[in-house]
Amino acid sequence: MTPDFQLQRNSFGQLVFTTANGETHVDVEPARAFPISTPDEQISILSHNGHELMWISKLDELPAVTRQLVEEALESREFMPEIRRVTEVSGYATPCTWQVETDRGNTSLILNSEEDIRRLTGPSLLIIDSRGIQFLIRDRSSLDDTSRRILDRFL
Repeated sequence: MTPDFQLQRNSFGQLVFTTANGETHVDVEPARAFPISTPDEQISILSHNGHELMWISKLDELPAVTRQLVEEALESREFMPEIRRVTEVSGYATPCTWQVETDRGNTSLILNSEEDIRRLTGPSLLIIDSRGIQFLIRDRSSLDDTSRRILDRFL
């Protein structure tokens, strides 16, 4: 399926959106409507001043090159590492430091209080560290036993 628009990067690295009738918009940004529950669906292409130019129902309906551009832009816009494993905590009283393995590598985060662990839909959790970085646990039941045990102490 060929989309009725074009998306490319200009020499400044900005995304350029061109409609089927040739109207061009420079420095556009894709934005997910539901970044956690449906990350590959319901994406809007926004103009530099925030007006919606295009609605994409599903990323997999786009040609590979266009999809890659959209995914790269989304990744740079939304920094939300996904926790795969909790390896260690400095203690069970907050604030405490967690050592975690994420989809972006190993790191540590400081949990200021139990309220910084937020329950989302289903088995998902959002953990906000002391620097304001949001870490996602997409499905806490898929974590290993040690990670679940540590997490249960804070829930």
